[in-house]
Amino acid sequence: MYSVYDRWPEIAKTAFQSDLEECKFSDINHIVFAGMGGSGAIGSVFSSILSKSKIHVSVVKGYLLPKTVDKDTLVVTTSISGNTIETLTALNSSTKLECKIISCSSGGKMEDFCKKNNVEYRKIPLIHSPRASFTGFLYSMLKILNPVIPINQEEVYESIKELEKMKKKISSNNLNFDNPAIDLAKWISGIPLIYYPAGLQAAAVRFKNSLQENSKIHAITEDVVESCHNGIVAWEQPSKIMPILIQGNDDYIKTKERWEIVKEYFKTKNIEYKEILSGNGSILTKLLRLIYLLDYCSIYRAVLSKMDPTPIPSINFVKNRL
Repeated sequence: MYSVYDRWPEIAKTAFQSDLEECKFSDINHIVFAGMGGSGAIGSVFSSILSKSKIHVSVVKGYLLPKTVDKDTLVVTTSISGNTIETLTALNSSTKLECKIISCSSGGKMEDFCKKNNVEYRKIPLIHSPRASFTGFLYSMLKILNPVIPINQEEVYESIKELEKMKKKISSNNLNFDNPAIDLAKWISGIPLIYYPAGLQAAAVRFKNSLQENSKIHAITEDVVESCHNGIVAWEQPSKIMPILIQGNDDYIKTKERWEIVKEYFKTKNIEYKEILSGNGSILTKLLRLIYLLDYCSIYRAVLSKMDPTPIPSINFVKNRL
């Protein structure tokens, strides 16, 4: 797995420069991204990219499409394996509605369904596993969806350059104390509680998922503002929970105020916490920089626990019974 992660910047660039055909959709005011797990994380990143646009975005991590799907809606179904039952169900439902559809997978049942039902489809290579294929699929889809996603090429290449910079710090070629992914992995000994601002939710949820799949540990996510109305009360009792604060360099001014108050509260309670900063750049750059760092942290956490991050027998247990 680590050898694939070491190639993430290269994979991203190759994917964006691939000969995959761009979609030709127009008059879209609503995009639905349907996918589970690593595929669902891709939809969450697109949702963040589009958050300041006039396009309404729905992220579906399940079986059912929103009732608001209509002729001006584009449904994007993504299953890296091509066999995700929830996403296949959403795809089947979308063909019965008056909406536009495009599907992306590495093959599988999704490819067969699209060919049989004349649904627009793009085949993207699987690299090692769905979660390790994240950048290959994301940057391929940035190209495919270019006509409907308001993001320019400069922002895309900026994000790739930042991945290259991050690689030098966190890859397997830097197994030293100054590797921030190793530093965070060594610190995690209990259950991480990942706090995030609204704009960086995609990175926080991806980190939770990666810790669960790769490190085989429990993890929790909370919106920092919402947590001040409920979750913070749980710190009144001793706990093995370990707070990780994912902060954006240009968070909303009141959110920045909230971060400072939360950190002050933790200090009064002698609760140790870790801060992870997004750095500067576009929302795509910030999310990809964070996801690269935090995904690699989950791999190092697995290695420190002397386990292979790749096998997922529990997920297979569930899938085999569906």
